Amino acid sequence: MAEGTIKRLVVDRGFGFITTDSGEDLFFHKSNVQNATFESLRERQRVTYTEGHGPKGPLAENVCPV
Repeated sequence: MAEGTIKRLVVDRGFGFITTDSGEDLFFHKSNVQNATFESLRERQRVTYTEGHGPKGPLAENVCPV
């Protein structure tokens, strides 16, 4: 699993963005959060994830707080 940092959360819409260690931003949806609730996440928090592909490009799946 890769690690990154939550860059932005849009709580009212249920999605956010993770900045990878290589500097790329990945979209994630609240349904992809594991071992935590979406509402418990915060910006600048470290997370692990697996990279997947959605209809609009790369996205983060299996997002877990570190």
